[in-house]
Amino acid sequence: MTPPSIPPNTPPHTSLGNPIAVALHHDPYRPDAPTVVASGTGAIAEKILSLAFANDIKVRQDPDLAQMLLAVEVDSEIPLAAFSAVALILARLYEANRHPIMNPNGFAHHHTSQSSSSFPK
Repeated sequence: MTPPSIPPNTPPHTSLGNPIAVALHHDPYRPDAPTVVASGTGAIAEKILSLAFANDIKVRQDPDLAQMLLAVEVDSEIPLAAFSAVALILARLYEANRHPIMNPNGFAHHHTSQSSSSFPK
């Protein structure tokens, strides 16, 4: 059975049916964890998404991750529990934008299509 189709640009929703959105910032040239730069529900979530779409910022729908990150204060680093999911999202974004990614030794390199094929589609 295939999952129901989700219309593009549809934000995740809270259990009460309100849209939720969380915006992250990450500098790949610094060892710091990504930080939450904006978050909210309802009209605030819609504004965050509107700004993202207007500025051609990639948006990922992940209700569980959004709900977890919604609890993080703005200007705070993401929790350890979110690292794996956020790292996969950032790797895909950097690959899509052909942005260099720092390897464990601190040297920048570009992902190749071969290495990105290991990410789930």
